[in-house]
Amino acid sequence: GTTWMQEILTLLFSRGDVLPAKTIPNWERAPWLEQIYFRDALQDTAARRLITTHLPARILSPALQQSKAKVIYVARNPKDVAVSFYHFHRLAKFLPDPGSFDTFLTRFLEGTVHYGSWFDHVKGWLGQRQLLDIFYVTYEELHQDLRGTAQRLSTFLGCPLGPETLGALEQHCSFVAMRDNAMANYSLIPSEIMDHSQGCFMRKG
Repeated sequence: GTTWMQEILTLLFSRGDVLPAKTIPNWERAPWLEQIYFRDALQDTAARRLITTHLPARILSPALQQSKAKVIYVARNPKDVAVSFYHFHRLAKFLPDPGSFDTFLTRFLEGTVHYGSWFDHVKGWLGQRQLLDIFYVTYEELHQDLRGTAQRLSTFLGCPLGPETLGALEQHCSFVAMRDNAMANYSLIPSEIMDHSQGCFMRKG
């Protein structure tokens, strides 16, 4: 869902021009707050900056409440999150070996995986709806109505969305297009960071 939203926002802000999405890796278009390279991104004084994070609300919300930032929160049902996160652990060499799926699922339900409990994470951000300028959307909504979600996002962000932009967004942000786009599918990540022999980052969507 995070990668999907990065692509959607890229197409919104480029007014449908797919060139940035096809030539700039998504971690440069929407850098991760948790990564050390994010220090460089802080020097960017662009009017609009996309920043990506998986951090819980209890860590970020105090600073966000003092800012003009708009927050977009993408949630996904816990069953699919557990499966996706398990396979990501198998790829990512910077994460611990997940062991068997049953073992990983137990840890996921206990909230002892990276970023903690899924339940606390979702409840934490939902609890910020009265305090932050926040757009809450689910992965399932993106599947069911990408067009409608993009239209609501454009209103939330004050970003015009003409028919041509919407058409380009729908085409580029399909699962097949993102799976085949090296700027979005993490295939450019070196093998010492992600073990590509264990599978693809984008599996079934």
